[in-house]
Amino acid sequence: MQHEITLATAVAMTERYRNAQPANYPLCESFELASVQRLLAIPQAAYLRVYYGLKEDGKMDAILVVADSEGHDILPPDLESLAANETDPVILQDGYRCPPACPPASPLNQ
Repeated sequence: MQHEITLATAVAMTERYRNAQPANYPLCESFELASVQRLLAIPQAAYLRVYYGLKEDGKMDAILVVADSEGHDILPPDLESLAANETDPVILQDGYRCPPACPPASPLNQ
């Protein structure tokens, strides 16, 4: 499977990140499975892409979109629209940030 890594690699990478983590960056973000499944159900979706953005308060947030097989983002038709039906493109953001909404202890966050 492409992009798969071992737990040892993930532990080492997350430890390095925690040691260098800028103040306004989260340790992790969690998204509800139903929201991610809705995003992945968009017709022509071939990739999940994560962009990083800054909120007005300076906090970094992950922004999730899907892309087609040629790598083009699949986006809503205009800047202000939210999805009207199950097959309309969506953009996810505002995951549960850690801190403050941290998961239980695991090798990836200790």
